[in-house]
Amino acid sequence: MRPERYVDLHMDDVISDLQTLIRQPSISAKNEGIEECAVLVGKILKSSGITSEILRLGKNAPPIVYGEIISKSNPDKTLLFYNHYDVQPAEPLELWDHLPFEAVRVGNKIFGRGATDDKGELITRIKAVSAYLKTVGDTPCNIKFVVEGEEEIGSPHMKKYLQRYEKKFSCDAIVWEFGYVDSKNRPIIGLGMKGLLFVELLVSESVRDAHSSLAVLIRNPAWRLVEALNTLVDAKGHILVKDWYKETRGFSKKELDIISSEPFDETAFKKEFGIKSFVGKKRGMDAKKALVGGATCNIAGIISGYTGIGAKTVLPRQALAKLDFRLIPGMNPERQVKRLRAHLKSKGFGDIQIRVFHGLAAARTQPTDPFVCNVVDAAEESFGSSILSVSNAGTGPMHPFVDVLGAPCISVGSTYIFSRIHSPNEFARIDLLKKTTKCMCKIMENFGKC
Repeated sequence: MRPERYVDLHMDDVISDLQTLIRQPSISAKNEGIEECAVLVGKILKSSGITSEILRLGKNAPPIVYGEIISKSNPDKTLLFYNHYDVQPAEPLELWDHLPFEAVRVGNKIFGRGATDDKGELITRIKAVSAYLKTVGDTPCNIKFVVEGEEEIGSPHMKKYLQRYEKKFSCDAIVWEFGYVDSKNRPIIGLGMKGLLFVELLVSESVRDAHSSLAVLIRNPAWRLVEALNTLVDAKGHILVKDWYKETRGFSKKELDIISSEPFDETAFKKEFGIKSFVGKKRGMDAKKALVGGATCNIAGIISGYTGIGAKTVLPRQALAKLDFRLIPGMNPERQVKRLRAHLKSKGFGDIQIRVFHGLAAARTQPTDPFVCNVVDAAEESFGSSILSVSNAGTGPMHPFVDVLGAPCISVGSTYIFSRIHSPNEFARIDLLKKTTKCMCKIMENFGKC
């Protein structure tokens, strides 16, 4: 029996294991259920025939679950699956139709926090390997799993894990932790990830909140923060910090060809999010180039004064803003922080405190790498068609994987583009879980033959 046929006949196992995994909360931002979920992932790997162990870096670093299969027929080639078992917080809870960790199945969907990001994706990889072991008794190449527990808070320890366990994690190619599927059920094969810099800006004025009548004498820190924020980016989304784009490069001709051929349904996108236009009135090629290769300066949150129900005439003592910058190749997080500090100082805001939470550089695999063809062929066969993308718009720790392990890294998976990841009512589509599991079987087969 072919492994793909085995997947067809055992989808109940895929669904059951995913529900089990969802029902174990694992919120890295709150350090909730992390240890328990790591143990659970290890048990699922072992029950699927995959050798598993828990790796540790120190008491402050969530454990990594490591899995491995040594191929009897092809022990000289190694494919690594990178995933994460942690999830985003589920709040606001009142907006969920079902409890976020209940893992309710409704028709073709399984609802729950982590249903697709990233527990659903992890299960597709595990079950693909299991399908080979059940039908063939072997895998087409060596298989390794690296499953971390803090991707949702920026993977602050991932590079140290990679450096410590470089020999154990060594591989020839990497399948990334997720991959989007568009509104026409075409998998989007991503060759890269943007980087990320997350900071907090804090303005303090007085020793305590005051009556708002005193605003004639005491400066309002919220106004000062707004003025500072207004110097960072223009209406078109261009970042105004000096030398912010200095080390970046334009797209290659091959990359531009890929971007040009990549479909993007602007109408469907706008309808999904209830918007009328894009930033800077972008359209067509400009919109597509921005998604895969545009840097951003985003205000993720602003906190100051009274934000409760009704009125309170208060002059706040502090104002705080949380910012995330999406970085593109060439941008170094540490260097960009220095430029941000210098910018604020030059604009007269040197007193604003900057707290850096985490930073990750961007990474891209070259379109000409042979592994790209392996993945594209597998996706075409499993889904019927596919889309090649220069880079995902989101961020993950791809750069340290590529930098330390020196292997090409490609994302492909089951994440329906409107599956509400990071939002209430996140769901995984069962039909896409099946296709992705079979796609992973084909990737292993193709890679083993090369």
